[in-house]
Amino acid sequence: MGARRTARERALQALYQLEMTPGSVHEALEAAWAATEEAHKEPEAVKFARELVDGVMSNQAEIDRLIEQHSHNWRLDRMSRIDRNVLRLGVFELKYRPDIPKKVSLNEAVELGKNFGTEESSAFVNGLLDRVAAALGKQ
Repeated sequence: MGARRTARERALQALYQLEMTPGSVHEALEAAWAATEEAHKEPEAVKFARELVDGVMSNQAEIDRLIEQHSHNWRLDRMSRIDRNVLRLGVFELKYRPDIPKKVSLNEAVELGKNFGTEESSAFVNGLLDRVAAALGKQ
């Protein structure tokens, strides 16, 4: 698995933990890494995971507004924690990381939904992120 995919998984786990038990980003990321069987943490993955979690946390109000604005008949608090945090990561990448192509952000979010969410998560995530991307003018 690539460093960025690993980083996205750890970022998702940290965001989930922070939502369940508020604490520090550092502690949440450390717990996410500790929960894996990986003996070696790639520095690039650790750095990217930190950037993602910090970015989502710093911009959460705007990210959540975009999610709610483009989700049809779904309030943020009614979404599963996994879907909500996968969407937050995806919207953060779409809005604040121009170095990451839209297609990559969408594909990675869909994979996170498949791996960590329900059967419906990947389609839900894909549809909502596609609407957000279009609203943001992402090609």
